[in-house]
Amino acid sequence: MHEADLPHVYPFRFVDAITAPADEAFQGGRVRIRVSANGRAAMGETWQSPLLCAEAIAQAALLLEGGTAADGRRGFLAGIQDYRVERLPEAGETLEVEVRLAARFGPLVRFDGRVSSEGREVAGGTVLVRQGRAKPGSEHAAS
Repeated sequence: MHEADLPHVYPFRFVDAITAPADEAFQGGRVRIRVSANGRAAMGETWQSPLLCAEAIAQAALLLEGGTAADGRRGFLAGIQDYRVERLPEAGETLEVEVRLAARFGPLVRFDGRVSSEGREVAGGTVLVRQGRAKPGSEHAAS
């Protein structure tokens, strides 16, 4: 996979590579994220916000669904449910993000996700992603 294939760009791209592509029914898929101390999410020893794990789940879902850079600019993270964070990811870690399609409601898509490091859960929950254009004046970071 080339960097141009990823739907997000620096400084807000977390996903490095697909490690298990999603099947046709999107029963599951997995991506890899390398946490760097000099990355914008960390800017130090850990990620600066627990909500960045929810963004990582949303980015993984978009990429595994076949999203392109243009798709990423037309969609956004619209909601988070049942979200839990055990700890913040640390610099030097490699995270695995597993996602599966849970439901689709027109332009809204619900994904269940889990972020882990060395087999231990770091965070998890459900994200709601709105596909398509946001209303004028509400352009959020693409997810």
